[in-house]
Amino acid sequence: MILALAATLAIVVQDHTSLRAAPRASAVELTLLWQGDVLEVRGERAGYLKVYDYRRERGGYLRSEAVRPLQLAEADAPELLVLLRFLRESPGTEALGISYGAAYLKAVPARQLTAEPFDAIARMAERLADAASGRGARLVDVAAHLEVVEQFGIHMRSFERDGRMQLCYEGELFRRVLALPDADAEYRAHAALGLTRPDCIDPNLGPVLRATLDEERRALLEEIDEQQLTATTRSRLHARRAAVWASIAFGQARRRAPSGMAAQRALTELLAVHPDELGDDHRAEYQDAVLRVGAIRWAAAGTPALQGGPLTLDASAGEPGQTCLVLREAHRPHAAPPVRRCTYGIVWMASAQTIAQGHALVLAVQPMESWRELWVFHERAGAWTIDVLSPAADDPQQGYVEFAGFAPPGLRLLIAREAREHGKFRRRFEELRLDDLALARLASSPELLPDFGRWQDVAWRRDTLALR
Repeated sequence: MILALAATLAIVVQDHTSLRAAPRASAVELTLLWQGDVLEVRGERAGYLKVYDYRRERGGYLRSEAVRPLQLAEADAPELLVLLRFLRESPGTEALGISYGAAYLKAVPARQLTAEPFDAIARMAERLADAASGRGARLVDVAAHLEVVEQFGIHMRSFERDGRMQLCYEGELFRRVLALPDADAEYRAHAALGLTRPDCIDPNLGPVLRATLDEERRALLEEIDEQQLTATTRSRLHARRAAVWASIAFGQARRRAPSGMAAQRALTELLAVHPDELGDDHRAEYQDAVLRVGAIRWAAAGTPALQGGPLTLDASAGEPGQTCLVLREAHRPHAAPPVRRCTYGIVWMASAQTIAQGHALVLAVQPMESWRELWVFHERAGAWTIDVLSPAADDPQQGYVEFAGFAPPGLRLLIAREAREHGKFRRRFEELRLDDLALARLASSPELLPDFGRWQDVAWRRDTLALR
């Protein structure tokens, strides 16, 4: 909640402002003040203001040019709103903007209050949390700015993700926007997007709580009327819906419940996105949705494909939560299975495909929500083995790898990988030797690999997201 501000105030507008014991530059420095700090002015002397800082419970002197006087009368509300609008779009001034936002909320009459100030303050809080999490080049003084905004009721949640600390705005003002019956559709959409960010979900959340949260996220996004949105916000909304429906589909599949409808909805929402409308600022949201939907897309395939040819694959329940796979050879129906393996990942049997010429079989297995592997059953040195191809090997965070075809002249496996590594999204197409899965060729586009043009799988080309 935004706290009420007292009268006779000034706002600090410069970082590293010295609060001194006396009105002179050589006086003892008591503490440093930061932009957005709110002080009570108690006098002026020799170019210095005598102030009291209630947050630190300390008085002192500072240079008058480091602060701006603050008036909270109703007549001052329009000017405060102008400042809020300016600071809302100025990265690095979030603490100052939130302070002016709190002042505006104090000055504006209740009858004139709209969703705009709540939206502006919430978005600045979100941007400040992103900076504290290490996204963007600005990391200096962020911790101090977080302390400044906390006095106005701006609270953050924190947890560890991918080996680093993640901070997220807890979202109270976004909820206020959604609670206003006459809030503009753009503001409502911004609020829903702020409250449904996938990177702000604690990875340690249990499956039951996660399923409840995903349902809440879905409901928030479904309430937004996309017809009244700008093109950019509409595409962001579709991308976020796609990511949420992909999460729902994964949760259903993990509970062994039907997940096809949710996965199909995720695909539909993703196809409604126009990437060119997102610009550089929001393209990462679309790429994140692509990886999440790409990982779950086999759930929309429905009934597992009928297996034929020299190899078949049987799946059965193992330990609680496990699926056990048994490979059988058609010409040896009564012999012991050449290979067997159990996994806690989701086994997409519809993806199983036999490579008759190479005497091998490929299968998609999804151990995590946004991570899908490709298992390759093949013979090596006269013995059957299972090799697991992952979306990436260098600091992988999310992604998928999939079978794209088979080139029989050189016994090569064609695959497509798309993943996020070190915060960057990468897509590549590869040709691997089937006997040892060593890399033969790779390219950023399938057109650069001759075998892809001639031997790529027709079903893969039709259904994959890697060729979007």
